[in-house]
Amino acid sequence: MAIKNWFNVVEPVTKLIDNLFTSDEERQTVTNELKRIENTAQSQVLELEGKIVELQGKVLEAQSQIITAEAKGESALQRNWRPITMLTFLVLICLDSFGVLAFRLSAQAWELLQLGIGGYVIGRTVEKAAPSVKQGIKNVIEKVRKPQ
Repeated sequence: MAIKNWFNVVEPVTKLIDNLFTSDEERQTVTNELKRIENTAQSQVLELEGKIVELQGKVLEAQSQIITAEAKGESALQRNWRPITMLTFLVLICLDSFGVLAFRLSAQAWELLQLGIGGYVIGRTVEKAAPSVKQGIKNVIEKVRKPQ
């Protein structure tokens, strides 16, 4: 995430503070303020990451509901259009691999197949893993927010 790269600026700024301020008291005051700003920023980043995970979970849930609704649909076509599409591409790939087709499949056809298979496999994996990732991020956020 690009926001995390911002924290790489803190160390050079801290070294710059050592060069700019002569008294130990000034140096300590500015360093403490910089650390406070850094901690606040890190806390906000963690909070935003938690919200991102939460929203991604909601998107996955909505996608899952759509697929479930399609699977429970009234017409056979509504229930089976995704599997039929993937099976059609599987047949085309088998025919292409054995040289039966008069033409070679384009790169876009391969990308579409990868997207379709990846959508099923990765989507299901993420759907199963999302709750534990979400809980882990919430735990980290709670630890950061607790006074020490």
